[in-house]
Amino acid sequence: MSLAVVLVEPAGPLNVGSVARLCANFAIEQLRLVAPRCDHLGPEARQMAVHGEALLEQATLYPDLAAAIADCQRVVATSGRIETESLPLSEPGPALRWLCQDTSSQETSNNRMAALVFGREDRGLSNAELLQAGRVVRLATSEAYASLNLSHAVAICLHELQACRTQPHRVVASPAPAATNDGELCNRGALEAALADAEALLLEVGFLYPHTAAARMAKLRALLQRAQVQEPEVALLRGMVRQLRWAAQRETP
Repeated sequence: MSLAVVLVEPAGPLNVGSVARLCANFAIEQLRLVAPRCDHLGPEARQMAVHGEALLEQATLYPDLAAAIADCQRVVATSGRIETESLPLSEPGPALRWLCQDTSSQETSNNRMAALVFGREDRGLSNAELLQAGRVVRLATSEAYASLNLSHAVAICLHELQACRTQPHRVVASPAPAATNDGELCNRGALEAALADAEALLLEVGFLYPHTAAARMAKLRALLQRAQVQEPEVALLRGMVRQLRWAAQRETP
């Protein structure tokens, strides 16, 4: 499985350069930037990247988080806060072990993607963005000053990830139950497309209303994330939605 580090709207070129260096340190294959608010190819970023400069030059830009992780089966996001509508918090060890988990054949594994997502320096990730992750991590810091520098947070997570890679049999307690089967998790893009279809139908039939749709769909998204939905299940969901739309739109005989 290939792994991408995703930075959402990074504002500091020094941070971006430092993260590129960390990606080189820990053999991360891809750096993805969502709507960066700085010049990631400028002299400050290059100065900090050192031997990670190639990752800066190859970094892929995306307009939003959904696009950046659309091809990923497993996504872990980091947060300094979380509300009750979102996914439960996980310790870094179990979450990153889940991120690296691979139950498929080697051939299939080589085509799979995972992502480790970090939010904005000033306000982190929104709740809607957190709901796009299968696990949400909060690093243990002092309550007196909980906010970490972006590159420092990346360093801690990548160090823990490396431990998961090099100590595959280390026992850690997981706060969330493991999946009960060995099927492949669906791509984030496929799940988001299925949810968009479902939302459109539920608006059409009056189950959702425009002013409450976002909140109710957030609950559904969280439910599906906890269930670790697989590709055949997403196909089943989309088939159900399409058939229900067809039935709802049929003319009454």
